[in-house]
Amino acid sequence: MPADGTPTVHSGKKPPQLPWPDIGHLAKWSVSSHKFGFGPECLTDDQPDTFWHSDGPQPHFVTIEFPRKVAVQKLSVYLSFPLDDSYTPATIAVRAGTGPADLQDVRILTLDKPDGWITFDVSAEPNEDGDGCKSVNAYVVQVIILANHMNGKDTHVRGLHILGPIEDTPANNEEPFSWISPVFKMHECIR
Repeated sequence: MPADGTPTVHSGKKPPQLPWPDIGHLAKWSVSSHKFGFGPECLTDDQPDTFWHSDGPQPHFVTIEFPRKVAVQKLSVYLSFPLDDSYTPATIAVRAGTGPADLQDVRILTLDKPDGWITFDVSAEPNEDGDGCKSVNAYVVQVIILANHMNGKDTHVRGLHILGPIEDTPANNEEPFSWISPVFKMHECIR
């Protein structure tokens, strides 16, 4: 994955195996509009032949609401220009905040005839290490379809995963909080 936050395209219909944990199951998903049988459940079913089909005026959006504040690192979205033509999103905005009333733009992405899973950082701001982008802490994340290819009205999104940051785990025998100072070493074992 590029460290500068540029999107990565994974060819194929199956979701890519990524090191970031999928946290979408923790949230309530809703959409701005949908045709019968093509609702928000089609975004998370991992079936490449189903899709969310919007049905209303632009912009179209997917709202993902968490019961507590979570760290969001990346989004992975499945789009297929060869299958969906003018229904394919061309410009996507990501907003985040503590509630629907205070959402702020954190990323805007322009796509050119995408085909596959596109994985990108939610924030474009570099992290402290300089080897990636910062995660965004939010209760609500909203993915907005600002424009479609060929000025299409409604949109098709075939899959959407919301990914948290990779959690550092200690090595097999390594303690998460090692007892290294002499004072702590005194209390390391029971006498």
